[in-house]
Amino acid sequence: MNSFALAFPRFAVQSSTTPRLDSLWDTLVSGGPVMIPLAVCSVLALMWMLERFLRLRSQRVGNRAHAEQLVAAARELGPTRALDVARAQATVLSQIFQPVFERWSEPRSALEKSVEETASREVRAQISSLRPLSVITALAPLLGLLGTVVGIIIAFRDIGQANAMGKPEALATGIAQALVTTAAGLSIAIPTQAAYYWLRNRIDRYTRLVEETGEQILAVHAGRTPARILNAPVLPMTQPTAEAPHSVVPAVSVAAQGMP
Repeated sequence: MNSFALAFPRFAVQSSTTPRLDSLWDTLVSGGPVMIPLAVCSVLALMWMLERFLRLRSQRVGNRAHAEQLVAAARELGPTRALDVARAQATVLSQIFQPVFERWSEPRSALEKSVEETASREVRAQISSLRPLSVITALAPLLGLLGTVVGIIIAFRDIGQANAMGKPEALATGIAQALVTTAAGLSIAIPTQAAYYWLRNRIDRYTRLVEETGEQILAVHAGRTPARILNAPVLPMTQPTAEAPHSVVPAVSVAAQGMP
C-alpha cells in the first residue's frame, strides 16, 4: 500500500466487504488527518464566540437605560452627580463619558474630541476582536476541501492498484468518506459566520448608542452652567450658538464602517 494510503487508512479499498460507518465518531474519523485541524478550528470558534458573547453583554458595555441615567443625572443634578452615576456602573459607556463629566468646565470642542478618541478606540478594539471568527470562517471550508481532494486522490489510486475498476461501490465508498471533511468544514464555517454577523450587529448598535448619548450630554453641557467638579474653578460658559449641532462622534461611525 502506498504512503498516501498509510496516511489515510480509512480510504483504502476493501475488496471483501464494504466499510460501514456505525456512528458519528466513525464518520468523523473516516475524514482522515485533516479532521484534526478542523477539530481545532471548531473548538477555537466555540471558545471565541462564548468569550465575545460575554464581553458584549449590555451589562458590560452599557445599554440605553444606563445612557438615559447618565443624561438625566447631568441635566437634573449636574456633572458631579453624573460622574458618580458613571462610576457606580463599570461599563464601557461609563468609561467613555467619565472624562466628559470630569472636564465639564472645558469648551465643547475639547469634550467632543475626548469622546471621539475614546469611543473610536473602543469600537475599533471591539471590531478587531471579531477577526478570529472571520479567519476560521474562511479557513474551515478550505481545510475541508483539501481533505476531500486528498481523499479522492487516494480512493482512485487504491482502486487502480486493487484492480477494482469494475466495482462502483468501492469508488462510491471512497468518495463518500472523502466528502466528510467538506461537510465538517462547512458545519464549522456556517455557525461561525452567523455568530460573526450577530456580534457585529451588537457593536453597530452600541456605536449608535454612544453617538446618541454623546449628543445629548453635550447638549446639556451647552445649555446649563457647569457645576463645580473635582475642586476645579467654575469657568464661564459661552452662550450656545444657533448652529445645528453635529454628530459628537463622527469618527466612531467611520471606524465602524472602515473595518472588515
